[in-house]
Amino acid sequence: MPAAAGEAGADAAPLPPPSSAAQHLYAAARNDILQVRSLLKSGRTQSSVGSGFLIGTSNLVLTNYHVVSQFALDPDTYVGEWVDTGGQRGNVELLAVDVLHDLAVLRVNRSGTGFFKMPEQLARLSQGQYLYSMGNPLDLGFAISEGAYNGVITRSFYDQLMFTGPINSGMSGGPSVTADGAVAGVNVSKRLDGELVSFLVPARYAQDLLKKVAEQQKAPADFTAVVAGQLLAHQRAMVDQLLASPLSLKPMGPYQVPVRESEQMRCWGRSNVKADKPFTVDDASCAMESAIFVSGSLQTGQIAIRHQFLRSTGLDKARFAALASASFKNEHFGSNKDARLTGPTCTEDFVKNRDLPLRAVLCVRAYRKFSGLYDFALLTASTDQGLMSLQSRLDARGVSYDNGLRLSKVFLDSLSLAPKKKGGAQ
Repeated sequence: MPAAAGEAGADAAPLPPPSSAAQHLYAAARNDILQVRSLLKSGRTQSSVGSGFLIGTSNLVLTNYHVVSQFALDPDTYVGEWVDTGGQRGNVELLAVDVLHDLAVLRVNRSGTGFFKMPEQLARLSQGQYLYSMGNPLDLGFAISEGAYNGVITRSFYDQLMFTGPINSGMSGGPSVTADGAVAGVNVSKRLDGELVSFLVPARYAQDLLKKVAEQQKAPADFTAVVAGQLLAHQRAMVDQLLASPLSLKPMGPYQVPVRESEQMRCWGRSNVKADKPFTVDDASCAMESAIFVSGSLQTGQIAIRHQFLRSTGLDKARFAALASASFKNEHFGSNKDARLTGPTCTEDFVKNRDLPLRAVLCVRAYRKFSGLYDFALLTASTDQGLMSLQSRLDARGVSYDNGLRLSKVFLDSLSLAPKKKGGAQ
């Protein structure tokens, strides 16, 4: 999974020495690169750090939302600060956030030199083209790293650019530019399970947010409400896209199970088939590969589907029923101790859709800070076979109540017996 590069402190390889092109770019841009810090108001001790850059000759700074999330959501506890390459510092004013694309705009008490521009006509990028990312890696000092542009990544719900170069912790929010200094994107994250696989927010999303800032008369008084509104817009688009066409049906034993395979969702399967086991378990899982970062303890706006088919190969009905019941009972839906969400409210019933009797549990949790958002979890188990059990689960995180019910109904109605083969056998 991608990891946000905003907070310094993670282990990372040192940056390679810059080329002459990188040295010239950094020399020209260094006065407009900033470190953006989140400080505890009490004592002004540093809580997290990222990067940002001044736009044109204005006093506006572009950075990532996740860099400013602490003082955006909890301004009574945290405050923002900027530090430039010369060691000068000052307070920041948060003007706008785009939680869906991980962007934010700040106002500071100094102006840019004009190096970083966001023109109407953005730079065209080609595969393999060199890009240069700047920021303050690991809170060690300002730096520039060199890499290549390798296309648009569409597996996340919103487009990102793939940058084959190092983006270390603390560089989030910094600029990534072409050889002639045109802004290509904003540093945002890297893959922890790969080498030099990093990601940028495309410059067009930054362009859109800057236009909104230019049109607004004053900054929002409550960014928690702004984030909630953007998350509600995301879940509408996410659910509509998921249900725009019927879910695919895959065979699992004598059953058919719903899945969704798309650019945003990937599916995986596995089996525990072993000679020394008196039962077999086949698993099929589908999940969105990305989620929306809200805070260090909350990522949301994601859907996952899981199916588990248990079959006895040596257990009698009583022992197999105990096994299946324990598997069903061991599912977790969260606790009352979570500060982000209410405790789960669950309803259990025995139901039957078109042709399949099921035991079903639906659990719903409300977001404490973001009105109108819920986590839904639907767990089902087939009850038509004594030596087989299909157990399925749908998780929808950060959806409206109506959309949670809508997803649950489609999922429940899609579980079924597989069509009988010719001759009557299944």
